[in-house]
Amino acid sequence: MQHRSEETQAQIIKSAIKLFSAHGYTAASVDMICKDAGISKGAFYHHFESKQALFLALLDGWLTTIDKSVEASREMTVPETFLQITEAYPYIIKTASQGLPMFLEFWLQASRDKKIWQASITPYRRYHKYFTALIKKGVEEGSFVEVDPETASRLIVSTAMGLLLQSLLDPNGAKWEKVAKESSDMLVNGLLKK
Repeated sequence: MQHRSEETQAQIIKSAIKLFSAHGYTAASVDMICKDAGISKGAFYHHFESKQALFLALLDGWLTTIDKSVEASREMTVPETFLQITEAYPYIIKTASQGLPMFLEFWLQASRDKKIWQASITPYRRYHKYFTALIKKGVEEGSFVEVDPETASRLIVSTAMGLLLQSLLDPNGAKWEKVAKESSDMLVNGLLKK
């Protein structure tokens, strides 16, 4: 029974990504998702309380991967932590590139819906806070030069988002995993105390 429930939820998510990407969040109705997934409305509402809850679950699922790579690096030096985090770039870029319309739909809906905006901005703020603390720790442990951790953190998050957007808009414009790694190395090397 559990396995069937997981399969149903996976099918709902697959159909939602397909329909949100093709028609947009507003136009893709619960009825359309149910029809595409081959399920009843009751099955849909068993798994998700609303279309918005499903949409937010899609965002949350993508962010969970990023969070796992950050969590895996807790016991390392600050420079080692940055290197560990960059190991997640290929997956992040690959999964994002498979869903350019969905990624843009998240941003569009965030501009229209306060709850989706809150769910979208919360991770940015969390990553900013995380990198600010990490850079501060790097300065304190003597790995990094004296720098304003807030500004350096904003630069890191902005660079990551900019690279992600470029990779989505121009997937063949560069080897984005390589560019992301080299950009991260450049940022870290600029912070390292020589």
